[in-house]
Parts: sequence; structure tokens; C-alpha cells
Amino acid sequence: MDIITLPEDLSIQNENALCIYDYQTSKECLKQMVTLQKNTFSFLIQGNKEVFSNKTNTNINHNSFLLMKKGRCLMTEKITLTEQKNYRSILFFFDNETLINFIHKNNINYVKSPVKKPSIFTFDYDDFLEVFVQSLISISKLNYKVQSKLLEAKFEELIVYLINTQGTDFIESLLFEIQNENQHFIEVIEHNKLNKLSLQELSFLANMSLSTFKREFTKHFNTSPSKWFLDQRLEHAALLLQDKSVRPTDIFEEIGYESLSNFVQAFKIKFGITPKQYQLN
Repeated sequence: MDIITLPEDLSIQNENALCIYDYQTSKECLKQMVTLQKNTFSFLIQGNKEVFSNKTNTNINHNSFLLMKKGRCLMTEKITLTEQKNYRSILFFFDNETLINFIHKNNINYVKSPVKKPSIFTFDYDDFLEVFVQSLISISKLNYKVQSKLLEAKFEELIVYLINTQGTDFIESLLFEIQNENQHFIEVIEHNKLNKLSLQELSFLANMSLSTFKREFTKHFNTSPSKWFLDQRLEHAALLLQDKSVRPTDIFEEIGYESLSNFVQAFKIKFGITPKQYQLN
């Protein structure tokens, strides 16, 4: 699968610290590999969006929007209503330097915690934000020189509003740099152990080649990725089956099996008994 780099791959002048793009498409995408060169607000207008990052997976509809830290992620975009022909999102890109300048200019104080924050934040629309997004749509139709001047004011307007309504956690998250590559690697695996992601998708999120990812995985976990993820999902299945009302037919797809028979066989190999027998014990 090709990797999309944003905003570089969009037909806009993205050398500026701030830029916007009215993204519309009639084609859905599933787990598209995306490299964000800048922090990005995705103001969803039509459709449904799901994003997987190193330690967060988030799903929103047109009632919400996302703030995504620059880096790598997997994006799924779907058209959700039959009367809608397009997926639409207003993308607002900004770099860390712009954010830092804003913080210094306005004497913004935020708590610097040693605990790493999420790389994706979700916000719900309100009356103010709906009007704000409409103003961005109008700005996107202007020439780039005018856009660049207006976007500086719009960026400050948005950040001031979010700080006053949501707090400063998102500020800290954007400025928190990954200092420990090993920690990042473990976070990708632990957070996504029950998600249906391929090894190629996981290695992309971990910022590694597939061969390096497999080698590092074996070094850290003393087993192959396929066996480790299989064990994790079967252990999760066993936990779910402790609820007597849960049937094997209810969960086999949830934990990544295409058929009930394959799930029952794998469960029996690991635990020595079938899922139904496990429930009766």
C-alpha cells in the first residue's frame, strides 16, 4: 500500500507554517498509511473517520473533529449516509513552531507531565466551532497570500477557545517528543494487540521496516509476532467467555478469526478444551 504524506501530497502551497485544505472524495479508504508532516485538525463535515496511531484508535462522525499530532497513522474514511455522495473534511495544518510562538506570546501555562499523552484528541462541535469551520471553508477559497494572513488569526482564535473550553492537555501532547524509541515500539504493540492490524500496518506505526519490526519483536517478546498476537487474542477470548451469556459465535470475528471452526480449533490447541467446555468448567 502506498503511503500518503500530508500536506505534501495535496495540491496546495504547504511551505507556510499554516495551511488548510477542503478535502472531498467519493472514494472510501481503509487503513490508509498516512504520514502527517504537521499537526492537523480534521474538521469532519460528512462521513465517518477512524484513525489508528501508536497508542490511540479513535472513531468519529460529523458531530466531532480531531486534532492529530504529526507522525504516522492509519486512516479509514467512510461515507455513512445514503444521501451523501462525498466524504468531506476541512484539514487545518500547523507546525510546532507556530504553537510554541503562540504559547510564548500569550504566556500560556501548561502542566509538563512525564506521562505521555495521547497523540489524537477528539472534540465535539458546538455553535462557536461550527461557525469557525464555516469561516475556514470561506478562507480556503481565497488566494494563498490572503489565506496565510487570515490563518494566523484563525489559529490563535481556535487555540484560545479550546484552551478555555477543554484545558491544556492537548498542548502538552503536541509538544511531548518521543525520547525512547523502545517505549514507542512497545506502546504500538500493547495498544494494538486486539486490533485487526497487519504486521505491515504495525511496523508502519512503529516507524520501522517490516523486517526490522519482526526482528525487534522477537528480541523483545522471545516469540514470533504471529504466535504472540494469537495468544493475546485467545486469552482475551477466554476472558470474554467467563461471562456465561457470551457464545463463541458472538466473539470469533471480534478477535480476528474468519470462521467459528478455526477459532474453536485454535482455542482447543491453547487451552486443551473447546470454548464451550471452558465455559462449563
